[in-house]
Amino acid sequence: MLEARAHQQLKHLLQQERSSWPHHLTLSRLMARGLRRRDSALFQLAPSSQEHWWLGVLVPLCLQSRRAVLVLEEPQKRRLLQVERPRLLEAGLKLACWTAETPPPGDQVWVLSTAGLVRAHQQGLLMPDHQLVVPEGQHFSQRLRNALATEIGPSDWERLRQAHPCADAALLELHERLSRRVFAQATRNDAQVRLDGSALLALRDLVGLLGPLPDPWTDLIRAREDQWVSWASLDHRLLQWRWHLDVLEPLQELRELIEHQPALLISGNGQADPLEQELTTAGLNLDVVVHLREPSLLDPLPLFAPRRQPLPNTEVFSEHLLDQARRLILGRSGLTVVLLNDDGMRQRLTSELAGEFGSRVIHEATSPESNGVICCRWDWWLQHQDQLPLPEQLIVALLPLASLESPLTAARVEALKRQGRDWFRELLLPEALLQIAPAVAPLRRNGGRLAILDGRVRGRSWGEQVLTTLQPWTPLQRLLPQ
Repeated sequence: MLEARAHQQLKHLLQQERSSWPHHLTLSRLMARGLRRRDSALFQLAPSSQEHWWLGVLVPLCLQSRRAVLVLEEPQKRRLLQVERPRLLEAGLKLACWTAETPPPGDQVWVLSTAGLVRAHQQGLLMPDHQLVVPEGQHFSQRLRNALATEIGPSDWERLRQAHPCADAALLELHERLSRRVFAQATRNDAQVRLDGSALLALRDLVGLLGPLPDPWTDLIRAREDQWVSWASLDHRLLQWRWHLDVLEPLQELRELIEHQPALLISGNGQADPLEQELTTAGLNLDVVVHLREPSLLDPLPLFAPRRQPLPNTEVFSEHLLDQARRLILGRSGLTVVLLNDDGMRQRLTSELAGEFGSRVIHEATSPESNGVICCRWDWWLQHQDQLPLPEQLIVALLPLASLESPLTAARVEALKRQGRDWFRELLLPEALLQIAPAVAPLRRNGGRLAILDGRVRGRSWGEQVLTTLQPWTPLQRLLPQ
């Protein structure tokens, strides 16, 4: 049986290596059973698991790779080919990988990026017996959205006019009319302006009878207004703008892919992950859902989150943020990371802290001093934390709740409102919780402390869910610099 063979091979491999992660063998058995039975399954790992999943996923694939499609982004693909395959080969395990975007001719594992997977689906290259293996499943929905996104810039308008010179004057007039509209609606230089359905309708009416269109215009014309949102990003310096098109719910847009392909997904966000509900809504009936919890022996995270803090929409919040951040940074000998998505507030705080602590304070850079302070967005920290020393403390200036100023977020909220659903607890809060656990995971490896200066964590009923996500933690009642 494949499960027994994978168990034995991995057990032999682990005897040669040192790893404290307790779920290697369990994950390998679950993967082997899913491959043998062609299941659709979701394996939810704790955020602290990081990338320990490699052996549990790859060893079963070494033993049965037929019709398996491994979905990896470019950094993970490089690690697979340059680190993990040689590591397996030293242990006597061979993993045949096919990295082209056409199906493999033999029993190799077909390695595709998320964008490559979408193209393979659109070109009809995926067969019903292909089984998807998706590590980092917590990012799957967003990566599908990125793969489906369309962007149209000034050069694309020029190519469209060149392809259909008979409509040159009409296309130029439409572009100028849309340009006047988006710049008139902009409230600031870096604004993102939502484009309503009339813009797409006017474009369809104009080019619908022109014949074949150059890429990416076909994608724009085919988009359904109830499932996509279009918006403009502005460049006031050049008086130009770019037209963006994003899908609201990518798993539902790719429903045929989800319904027809069995999939094994490994998610690293624990039980806070809404992926299970998203997959079910999109039509993927999961045969197995397993939570692989970490042992409860983790040291509690020191948490500074006073009960009486101002809310972000109050006048005194900026002063409170600066005062508390100054006290937290004072006397620290290690790295401090300040997390704040609001661009204007982050830039002001960075400047004010730099005036206090000098060159120690940097903005979204990966070369801090040993006692440096990095002010950054949540996404930036999640993307670059592996390139930085382990932080001594994290300061959460604002919780990572998506802003309704984002056209995509606003459109998704509107869609939930039309269905009479709780858009905050079904969309904004779960997506924020997904970022919190992996963001603070490095603190547990370094014995660092966490400070939350957003008063909503104590002042709102849903703040309890944030505190639950952070378990285990121990309160810091008084703030004393070390």
